[in-house]
Amino acid sequence: MAGPTTAERGSLGPKGGPGEPGGKVRPPRKGPAAERFRRPGTRSLLIAFGALIAVAGVIWLLYGSAWLRAEHVETTGTEVLTPREVETVAAVPLGAPLISVDTDAIEARLRRELPRIDSVEVERSWPHGIELAVTERKPVLLLEKGAKFVEVDAESVQFATVATAPKGVPLLGLEVDGSASLNRFGADRLVAEAVRVRSELPTKVAADLKSMKVVSYDYISLELSGGRRVVWGSPEAGEAKARALTALMKAAPKAGHFDVSAPSAPAVSGS
Repeated sequence: MAGPTTAERGSLGPKGGPGEPGGKVRPPRKGPAAERFRRPGTRSLLIAFGALIAVAGVIWLLYGSAWLRAEHVETTGTEVLTPREVETVAAVPLGAPLISVDTDAIEARLRRELPRIDSVEVERSWPHGIELAVTERKPVLLLEKGAKFVEVDAESVQFATVATAPKGVPLLGLEVDGSASLNRFGADRLVAEAVRVRSELPTKVAADLKSMKVVSYDYISLELSGGRRVVWGSPEAGEAKARALTALMKAAPKAGHFDVSAPSAPAVSGS
């Protein structure tokens, strides 16, 4: 029987199947479903759908599940305050989703209602806690107020009234009633100036300080241990006065009275 003609061989593939001239095999045609899947729009839609499911899962985990709830509060840094006092004012909503706890509102509430708190950091401690890191104000002077004492910190903030004077904190006496300084500067400004003087004292003098007296803006005096007295004068030129006082105390260590109100001409007596 005669074999295929040249024209017939051109229409057959290498194994006798249909093909292109020269023996090239035609690639199989894609079906409609495969073509739709390869379209860029379909792939983007699937990615977006997957991302939506993931976001929904995260939202449910944070807000809807029982796994990430506020269950306990831990307070650190308290000295005079107690953790219970702090946590009562903080009023952390236990049982609420941890992510929904308003840490800024808790911080503001603590600083507003507990003036002894200088700063507080409120942080979430995953998966179930809220941490309150408290820094309390430290008194540097005690303003006498009748039979009680007002604690004053290094920023001149009068933050608490106590019945018993904390040990080691100098007393501050304001004897300015009816004075021109009170009318001109006001009591708060004069207290702030006393704090300023306190901060500029030489280290040893500050350690020996028992009390301060403010008679006017221009007349501040110090009472030290051992019955020694220092006339400081106004709050101005504090560094120069500190240097002059240090020199006087070295030159006359047994003196009982020092005057540095004019630091260029200091005086000492009672040696």
